[in-house]
Amino acid sequence: MATYLDFEEPLKELEEKILQTKEIGENTEVDMSDKITELEKKLTKETKEVFSKLTPWQRVQLSRHPDRPYTLAYINAITEGKFQELHGDRNVKDDKAMVGGFGLLDGETVMFIGQQKGVNTKMRQFRNFGMPNPEGYRKALRLMKLAEKFNKPIVTFIDTPGAFPGLEAEERGQGEAIARNIYEMMRLKVPVICIIIGEGASGGALGIGVGDRVLMLENTWYSVISPESCSSILWRSWEYKETAAEALKLTSKDMKKLGIVDGVIKEPQSGAHRDHEGTFEIVKKEIKKHIAELKKVAPEKRIDARIEAFSNRGVWK
Repeated sequence: MATYLDFEEPLKELEEKILQTKEIGENTEVDMSDKITELEKKLTKETKEVFSKLTPWQRVQLSRHPDRPYTLAYINAITEGKFQELHGDRNVKDDKAMVGGFGLLDGETVMFIGQQKGVNTKMRQFRNFGMPNPEGYRKALRLMKLAEKFNKPIVTFIDTPGAFPGLEAEERGQGEAIARNIYEMMRLKVPVICIIIGEGASGGALGIGVGDRVLMLENTWYSVISPESCSSILWRSWEYKETAAEALKLTSKDMKKLGIVDGVIKEPQSGAHRDHEGTFEIVKKEIKKHIAELKKVAPEKRIDARIEAFSNRGVWK
């Protein structure tokens, strides 16, 4: 059953009316096609209106929507099931919050890596709510080096509320693992495309977020801190999370304007959470386009451009 956020309630009412009208037509054998068409047009108009004036906080809510597809859903759709997951960091264990492996993208082998959240309570616990431990980042780096060895492009999907902040993660070198990934990703000789498909929070996102192209889906966010955490630090309360979301400039539109990301991938009109297949198709086209562009550039030039791009991001005096 679909989940609706508070600002999506008008859409829920219209969708229920459409279903009821269809049922009436089926049960009474009365032609209700004109009424259904009228309601569908109204739904399309209302959907466009709702999604055209979303606030930053509403986009944060959409990025966390339970119906929104996660990393493995993207990978399996893009590769049409031709994906071989690889496990373990060859040191501690296999981190279930970080997934990766080789997949076929229309006949071309690509290394896919990303954070994976769970689809229900049990799976969320199993996946540690998409918050990787140090071994997750070390597994990701191992897979990147494997892709580089065989000269295969890398695509990362970012969707995490942050790296796991537990004591045991710090004991095993969480900060070092993320810093090492940033350093190594900057020098990878193969094309690297990073796509934020949900939440892009703090170092948890940066640990797999350095690439030749950094892209964001329309209803996602990318920031050093979540609006709730920002609110609790500044105002000692979560009540000001909407104000924090506005001030942080964390939406895809803001990130593009500030030059933090290279592009925004437009979602279907009703959002990625309502149209999975449409979103997968759009993302697949973007990946193929950017891989084709990047393969034309010599590895040394790609690395130099990558370093220069990240060096120029941000504001300083």
